[in-house]
Amino acid sequence: MTIFEPEVTRIGAIDDVIGETPVWREVENALYWIDCEGPCIQRWQADTGETTSWTMPERVGGFVFKAQGGALVTLGSGIFDFDFASGALTLRAASSLGDEASLHECACDPAGRFWVGAIDHRVGPANLHPGGAKLFRLSGDRLVPVIEGLSCANGLAFSPSGDALYLSDSTTMRCDRYAVDPASGELGERTTFFTLGPDDGFVDGAAVDAEGGYWASLVYAGKLRRYRPDGTADVEIRLPFANPTKLAFGGPDMTSMFVTTIRHGLDGQRSSALDGGLFRIEGDHAGRLDPVFEG
Repeated sequence: MTIFEPEVTRIGAIDDVIGETPVWREVENALYWIDCEGPCIQRWQADTGETTSWTMPERVGGFVFKAQGGALVTLGSGIFDFDFASGALTLRAASSLGDEASLHECACDPAGRFWVGAIDHRVGPANLHPGGAKLFRLSGDRLVPVIEGLSCANGLAFSPSGDALYLSDSTTMRCDRYAVDPASGELGERTTFFTLGPDDGFVDGAAVDAEGGYWASLVYAGKLRRYRPDGTADVEIRLPFANPTKLAFGGPDMTSMFVTTIRHGLDGQRSSALDGGLFRIEGDHAGRLDPVFEG
């Protein structure tokens, strides 16, 4: 495995509580992302440096752009259609989870289907596997459970061909790979994609590059790590901050990596002066634009 310590550029004066879900919007030359506990969706315009924020009424876990305009937004209580111009939210699918769990990380597969995981808020150092969270697939106006017994669904991503789903129940220190039928979205066999060591933190968000490499953000460990499709780690980027949450590829040639962060560590204290910021790294691997929701 090749280890790098690249130059890292901080973008603006961003100071998120839980920065997450960076998404490059090529048609706008802009990066969108969220602060889960802001709670808000944010945009940074690359050519002007201007930032814009849309406040959400409750904890926000993620979002995807829709092919017909606007976004699908994951709030703790359900999935909402969002209009950026008016700020209007319209409920599409309510969560079936109890009060102990919230909908969280989401993504679309290459066919444009929407998937969303959840977090059981009882999870923590004294209760690593409470198991009250699930992974859902959106079907019309219903969230259909496809994986149950999770505690903190993270690392959600898909292979470029859509035949594999990656998912980490973070506190298991493991990332799984599920076979997927690209035509139907039905899940098949689960295999262990990789496991983490004691100094690797936890898998948080992830992105898949144009070659099918899976980039895991190792939160609390200050690392980004690339895994080949066979599960072999081949690149590690060591960061000057502790808490990377997710990366997105973007920029003119899709080789820039934008990284969001969490402000505080597991002890509830600020990890460093940089954590909470938004960062840009120039890399050697080209990424792909995130699929949009086609429903």
